[in-house]
Amino acid sequence: MRGRKSRGPAAASTSRQSEAEEEDLDAASEESGDDEQVPQRPSAPLPPREPRGRRGNPVAPREVSSSSGSESEGEAERELERALADVPFGELQRARADGSHGGRGFNAATAAAAAQNKTRRASKKRPMEISTKVRPPRFREVIQVPKKVVRDPRFEPIYGSVDKEGFRKRYNFLFDDEFPAEKEKLLKTIKKSKDPNAIEEMKNQVTWIDKQLRSHPKKNTESEILHEHIKKEREAAKTGKRPYYLKKSEIRERKLMNKYNELKEAGKLDAFMEKRRRKNASKDHRYMPYRRNGDGS
Repeated sequence: MRGRKSRGPAAASTSRQSEAEEEDLDAASEESGDDEQVPQRPSAPLPPREPRGRRGNPVAPREVSSSSGSESEGEAERELERALADVPFGELQRARADGSHGGRGFNAATAAAAAQNKTRRASKKRPMEISTKVRPPRFREVIQVPKKVVRDPRFEPIYGSVDKEGFRKRYNFLFDDEFPAEKEKLLKTIKKSKDPNAIEEMKNQVTWIDKQLRSHPKKNTESEILHEHIKKEREAAKTGKRPYYLKKSEIRERKLMNKYNELKEAGKLDAFMEKRRRKNASKDHRYMPYRRNGDGS
């Protein structure tokens, strides 16, 4: 027929050889029986699968490499976004202003993160690493001196609690002798002095002394009340009674009773009560309504 090419002698010989091999294999299988397996011709390895696009068209090798490169770039961008999310906006702005940011903000993120982290030393004896871009301070700390810690002995527990009774016994001479004598001396100096600034300072000192002299008896009265009550309760505890502790309101009541008895013995109770009555009346005037006018306003 037209269009069909005739086979050559080499092709014919190869076809005859393959047919002869097949006949030999069939004969061997019939002789060996159905139980024996026929040896099969080893299969050739499959060729590698070519990469294809969406429509099944083959893709060039350079297109594959470009797609993998774009994927790696996308991963790098995502990592950069995650790194930038943790950096404060102010640090990024300063990094951009300094011009230290590089391609796609990677250098800016690293610079901001480095600026955020404080410089630390592995050991306190090692020198501190400081960037050369940071301007050194005007006054450098050549020798590192330990920080001074100011301690107030009044509020430190290592010094113990205050013994008010012992303080009153030790320094009672100040309120009995020193402060009154100093007050008289200051009053004499005020009469002789002509400097207004010095007079003002001495008056302030006299006012402070008066305040201390007034507060000292009050504190002594409270301590005496507590001392007497503790003494009585200790004696009662020896007989088997439970101790009773005074409240602050009960201490105030006892102080008022002591003051009342002292004023009554000195004959100053009426004057004190009149002064207190006038003081309370002046306070009551604040809560009284104003007198209305004739028009009702």
